[in-house]
Amino acid sequence: MTILKYLVDLFLHIDKNLVLVIQNYGMLSYAILFGVVFMETGFVITPFLPGDSLLFAAGALAAIGSFNVYILFLLLFLAAFLGDTINYWIGHFIGPRAFSMNSRFLKKEYLDKATNFYEKHGGKAIILARFVPIVRTFAPFVAGVGKMNYWRFIWFNFIGGLVWVALFVFGGFYFGNFPIVKANFHYVVVVIIAISIIPIGLEFAKAKMGKNW
Repeated sequence: MTILKYLVDLFLHIDKNLVLVIQNYGMLSYAILFGVVFMETGFVITPFLPGDSLLFAAGALAAIGSFNVYILFLLLFLAAFLGDTINYWIGHFIGPRAFSMNSRFLKKEYLDKATNFYEKHGGKAIILARFVPIVRTFAPFVAGVGKMNYWRFIWFNFIGGLVWVALFVFGGFYFGNFPIVKANFHYVVVVIIAISIIPIGLEFAKAKMGKNW
């Protein structure tokens, strides 16, 4: 329960926590942000790390001079792009072995389904997943497991990462310091997460109706 409370505080007060990071580490804050975004997108065991809210808060702090917004954007886009790429290859090489055990949760039929899904909707899935916490961590892994064409994956990985980072970093840069946003940042985080879930929710509903498989 203590860990859960810590994670909730981390997400809801990411702006204040990021200020503390800058105060303690200065220019190394760029590297820390790079590392967090890389791990959140690159390893299936770290989906709990902040993503959207971190990008938005970093953009807001760039607006008051804590970061150079263009360096920030390029670094975090690179982190997101490389993270998804690494995650794809982890899924590609390690994933099939896990599914070969045909356990209760990792059945061969799930792998076949993932393969067919990414052949048909891979690009859209990779881009949409960027905007949904937790899902974005698993999407490239599943794409690798399903052996989605690598060059097709890279293209949509590039587009998804570019749009995701640009939207939240520059959104924070231009709107994050509005008084009403600063005073209610924890509510803004909740709204961001809620809005992020809508696209995948619609796709899931369509899939349940048998239109995507």
